Amino acid sequence: MKQVLLVRYAEIHLKGLNRPYFERMLVDRMRDALLPLRARIEREQGRVFVYDLPEESIAEAAAKICGVFGVHSVSPALCVEKNWDSIRTAAISLVAPDADKPTTFKCFAKRSDKRFPMTSEQICRELGHVLLDAYETLSVDVHHPALKVTVEVRQQSAFVFTKEMLGVGGMPVGTNGKAMLLISGGIDSPVAGYMIAKRGVALSAVHFYSYPYTSERARDKVVELTKIVARYAGEIDLYLVPFTEIQLAIYDRCPSSETTVLMRRLMMKIAERIANQCGAQALVTGEAIGQVASQTMDSLACTDDAVSLPVFRPLIGFDKEEIVERAQKIGTFETSILPFEDCCTVFVPQHPVTRPKVEQLRQSEALVDFEPMIESAIAATECMKISQFVLD
Repeated sequence: MKQVLLVRYAEIHLKGLNRPYFERMLVDRMRDALLPLRARIEREQGRVFVYDLPEESIAEAAAKICGVFGVHSVSPALCVEKNWDSIRTAAISLVAPDADKPTTFKCFAKRSDKRFPMTSEQICRELGHVLLDAYETLSVDVHHPALKVTVEVRQQSAFVFTKEMLGVGGMPVGTNGKAMLLISGGIDSPVAGYMIAKRGVALSAVHFYSYPYTSERARDKVVELTKIVARYAGEIDLYLVPFTEIQLAIYDRCPSSETTVLMRRLMMKIAERIANQCGAQALVTGEAIGQVASQTMDSLACTDDAVSLPVFRPLIGFDKEEIVERAQKIGTFETSILPFEDCCTVFVPQHPVTRPKVEQLRQSEALVDFEPMIESAIAATECMKISQFVLD
């Protein structure tokens, strides 16, 4: 009898002939998450099993796996020999901590190996009798049991468990290409990165800073946010781009009402070039329709006009409360609200245009030769590798 983690996945089941590829990618992402623990991971007929974990690391490993995209749920289980005596003994052992006071239970069974001499119904009925005899505090409730005792009889072994921890779902990172996230120090963009990674997209990220108008603390805040996103998305290359010269040129020589949209266009141009260099196939932003002046339908159209790569906006239909709720759930909110300004909050026009026209924005942008500044900014860009295992 040994302790293992039984891992389930959901959406991957729908992948038909491609399912083995997605299963392998899921195992790779789980192996990345558990790398410091050196666990053994095996696939078997719609399940993934994690073996060789020290007892004191079971809870930690289960929590890490629950944060891997593609995982539906995780159960700490006892792996036993495929016979009735072993199954019965394991169930009695697992239920003991919950039987110290009156509680209700129900038995469940799944028999993948049809050669096993007992049917699923027989396993449930006999195991119910065993547990009622073993613990006077237990009673059966088939509708709303407080405790679910489950047995899975598979080809090599049987597994007995009583708990199921929900995972984040989605698709394994890396199964659906790579994208470049424009990450600020705000609430929205880290959530957007999380949500696009949940669909199996690997991430790089780009951040624009404006020394001396923004501080080192603002940059440190973005690095910390990227580390939190990397807990779910895996390793992220974070590109830190100096943007002061371009911002000052926009502020000094372009119509003041258009400065925010023009700034977004230049950011997108730079992000696209870096994306092309690192193999990213799309850009990702945290914009939502109507949240600020630069996020009206007209403004977004003007922003998209600056690039040829597709722009993904996973928060496009969210309101602020929904975004904040997501940020709190994934752990980025408290860092995002730290009071350190990013370059999007400096040089904000008093009366920003809300219905800009693409042709007018192109004309305003042509007032300045931005190309040398773009090349200079890209040449001065710093790249940091953010690991999913590093959290300060």
